[in-house]
Amino acid sequence: MTDHNVLSELLLIFAVSIAVVFLFHHLRLPSIAGFLVAGALIGPYGLNLVSDLQQVNVLAEIGVVLLLFTIGLEFSAAHLKAARRLLLVGGPLQVVGVLVLGAIAGWVAGVPMAETIFWGCLFSLSSTAIVLKALAERGESDTLYGRATIGILIFQDLAMVPMMLLVPLLASGTQVDAGVVVRNVVQSAVSVSAIMAGAWFLVPRLLEQIVRSRNRELFLLTIIVLCLGIAWLTSRSGLSLALGAFIAGLVISESEYSHQALAEVLPFRDSFNSLFFISVGMLMDVRVLVEYPGLVLALVAAVILGKFVTGAGPVLAMGYPPRVALLTGVALAQVGEFSFILAQAGQQVGLLAREQYEVFLAVSVLTMAVTPFLIQLAPKVARRAEAVQRLRRWFPERTTAHQTQAESRGPRAKDHVVIVGYGLNGQNLARVLQQTEIPYVVLDLDGETVRRESKHGVPIYYGDGTNPSVLHHMRIEQARVLVLAISDPFAARRAVQIAKGLNPSVHVVVRTRYLRELEELHELGADEVVPEEFETSIEIFTLVLRTYKLPQEFILHKAEQVRREGYALLRRKRLPELAHHLRGGTLTDAEVETCRIELDSPAAGKTLAEVSIRPRTGASVIALTRNGVTESNPSLKVRLEGGDVVVLLGNRDQIRRALGLLVDTKAD
Repeated sequence: MTDHNVLSELLLIFAVSIAVVFLFHHLRLPSIAGFLVAGALIGPYGLNLVSDLQQVNVLAEIGVVLLLFTIGLEFSAAHLKAARRLLLVGGPLQVVGVLVLGAIAGWVAGVPMAETIFWGCLFSLSSTAIVLKALAERGESDTLYGRATIGILIFQDLAMVPMMLLVPLLASGTQVDAGVVVRNVVQSAVSVSAIMAGAWFLVPRLLEQIVRSRNRELFLLTIIVLCLGIAWLTSRSGLSLALGAFIAGLVISESEYSHQALAEVLPFRDSFNSLFFISVGMLMDVRVLVEYPGLVLALVAAVILGKFVTGAGPVLAMGYPPRVALLTGVALAQVGEFSFILAQAGQQVGLLAREQYEVFLAVSVLTMAVTPFLIQLAPKVARRAEAVQRLRRWFPERTTAHQTQAESRGPRAKDHVVIVGYGLNGQNLARVLQQTEIPYVVLDLDGETVRRESKHGVPIYYGDGTNPSVLHHMRIEQARVLVLAISDPFAARRAVQIAKGLNPSVHVVVRTRYLRELEELHELGADEVVPEEFETSIEIFTLVLRTYKLPQEFILHKAEQVRREGYALLRRKRLPELAHHLRGGTLTDAEVETCRIELDSPAAGKTLAEVSIRPRTGASVIALTRNGVTESNPSLKVRLEGGDVVVLLGNRDQIRRALGLLVDTKAD
């Protein structure tokens, strides 16, 4: 009977969530906020449709475990190494900043130091689940601010370990023994290291044997057991389940099976994650808002403002542009899901009274609820740039140190190419320009990349492409081409606008991910926009045609035709008609189909002249493949044999009739 109750409650939860999130989608509101509202609506403090939260909380905890597991899969050891500055500098500065602000507030309010430290720990953690989902939905996980945000979030998740160890010491009422804390942290580090070493040795060998079985269900079960098993071992060492899941993902990420593991787990993660957001919404007690409205709202404002400052400050201090610091600070300006675990531990040992716990939950849920809206609003605020320019004047020595160094040894090029971003696209372009002896300079915001590549002779400089003085120093006024090879849509739009203002004749080429950004970039002055969505679709069909050994000249012509006509449609704001256009509009005379001649085919043994495809159907035979050799425009005297592949060109009806002559045994 209990199982039936759980099933009915889950059915109710998902049904209400579908309705609420569907409404939020039509109102163009974040889906995360919809899940939180759905939870508050059906929870014990709302309509009380779900009164027993225990089962829901268990499933929600599984969601958090799977979330951290997938984070570990996506963030391999190489990614962690690349983000080590943020892990070792930015993350600690952010956490310490919150603790310092909490200590000041606690001293002013007369709160005991142990409770002040505990409250600082609670508010120092941000929501990995909400921020990562918001970044993924906006396609900003790989932007500069996205990487900065994720790096700090990973440190926060790791900082959860010493915080949990600190809770009983803070509650003991005695002087905190630093030696005890250090010893416990070292013991935890040794336990984690032992688990990781064992997993790194055993997991790849185990997965290799499982993959040899070619059984997908067995592979999926193995991945789940590894995730939950390593998480359980970590929890037995006194650490969190989520940290163990992250370690499991990190171990599997180093194997060649990580991509398939991620694909298998994603559907489960998304389902359980929605339960997590719903369960958070259920924690909201509206009565607390009614009883302490001023206190709750003041705390919400203080938390958002304080976390914004402590999140943006370290990023700014590390030399990142003010725009990146602003967006990172906004993304981190909420209380995290691990804070709930920490709060429960504090309540059990007496650090939090019941009323304080309820106020904390209300503040946390409200900060989580407003986060998606703040992330949506932040780029619009940053775009105005006045506040950012003021930030530049406040911290000139920190934000422009590398820029000043670059100016002292700047380029002397003319009629050159300015490349902003030295990722894969920027590197390939620079290599081609060097081979063709076309002068170029590169701008990038990764200090290590700049130092490394400059030693190899690359004309690369540290600087922000959205900064007018940096572009001026790159001699944008004398440049012929500006290429924005970055994955930050806001930075790309800003850079186009500034570059065109400095040099209206410069030819601007922008790389972007999505078609929806194309029109705005053109309106800002971009001459060429390369959306990865569209170019990927062209590359896919060229690979397919090449597999069928169609003539290379025909494939290149077809790709150029689709590219030319497709971009023309996009420039005329006819995005919805693009797919129809490519399928059946002006390209209907160029549809290509292949047909394999079987031994019992009515065309087997006949010449192309005898089959008479073009006179009878209107379609043309443009190629014929036999024994792996392709002959374009085959002679009408060619006699068809079993195993031949005939390539037909024509509209849909013509090709359908031609296929009837080649494969339909009832055809004349």
